[in-house]
Amino acid sequence: MNFPETLRYTKEHEWLRLEGQEGVVGITDFAQDSLGDVVFVELPAVGAALSQGQTFGVVESNKTVSDLFAPVSGRVVAVNETLREKPEQVNGDPYGGGWMIRIALARQDEVDTLLDAKAYQAFVASEQAK
Repeated sequence: MNFPETLRYTKEHEWLRLEGQEGVVGITDFAQDSLGDVVFVELPAVGAALSQGQTFGVVESNKTVSDLFAPVSGRVVAVNETLREKPEQVNGDPYGGGWMIRIALARQDEVDTLLDAKAYQAFVASEQAK
């Protein structure tokens, strides 16, 4: 399992990579592994306003359908259009080509409410132990 130190994480298994006043969002390696083969990704429209914790889309796999949750509040400035035709990129490169949306952050302080890599790794371990 891969837990990049440069990212922040939610307990719903989304990640956030800060790039200036914007954040790139996707699902974690743990999430894609748990889901199995991703066959469909539904993402919001560019310009959509999101609140922290709000559902912003859906990922469908050969096992289940799962909601996606915004790690921070902001406005969607880009979506990964490639995932419409190649949703399997979420499995192959969850922290790179499998990114989902880019958000212009509304509240920088919300980033501090997210888990760092060590805390997320501990959270995943506790979930697996259940």
